[in-house]
Amino acid sequence: MSHLLDTNICVAHFRRPGGLAHRFMQYGGGLFVPTIVLGELYAGAYHTTSPGPLHQKITDLLNDVHVLDFDLSCAEQFGRIRGSLLQRGISVPIPDLMIAAVALVHNLTLVTHNTADFHNVPGLRLVDWLAR
Repeated sequence: MSHLLDTNICVAHFRRPGGLAHRFMQYGGGLFVPTIVLGELYAGAYHTTSPGPLHQKITDLLNDVHVLDFDLSCAEQFGRIRGSLLQRGISVPIPDLMIAAVALVHNLTLVTHNTADFHNVPGLRLVDWLAR
């Protein structure tokens, strides 16, 4: 099984690499990060006064994961999901829907600690590696 990592999982891994190390080893070769998450991680790094250490952690992460672009197929899937949810009066943050679209297009399970924002997305498989 392959997994798409959400921003909060990557940040948790940065803070306590040992905490998720077993998952990274268990699913090695099957871990993916969408460019949307990378953008959020870089924004977090450059929001600090000293981005170097976080930038290095992002670089290290890129050695362990495959990067997936938000491409034309993902854009169409995003539109389909967002349009359907809006018709039902459900609002989900746009970056989260973009991440969900990448997971659906590539048939990946989304790993997130923020399952509340994703539970309304039809067909999306979710898992929370930080749940106790």
